[in-house]
Amino acid sequence: MDNLLTMLKVDLGIMSSTAYDARLRQYITSAKSFIIREGVLTLNASSPADAQLIVMYAAWLWRRRDTMEAMPPALRVALNDRKFREAVQND
Repeated sequence: MDNLLTMLKVDLGIMSSTAYDARLRQYITSAKSFIIREGVLTLNASSPADAQLIVMYAAWLWRRRDTMEAMPPALRVALNDRKFREAVQND
């Protein structure tokens, strides 16, 4: 979880503060749950690709709390690619 937190903080540009760490950890946990709900059943946070997907999703959750922006196309593509890769591996 610590490496995901560090990656997320870098993405969000808040490396110098620990004030948001507990909340960011909740966003990471939520991102994992949402990704699984999207259909990725074998999410592995120690995999670099899956870790990046988790961070992308958590960063979007953080940013949209103020803007309510729709999911960015790049995140949607990453999710769909990950679901497709899992489906192909399971067949």
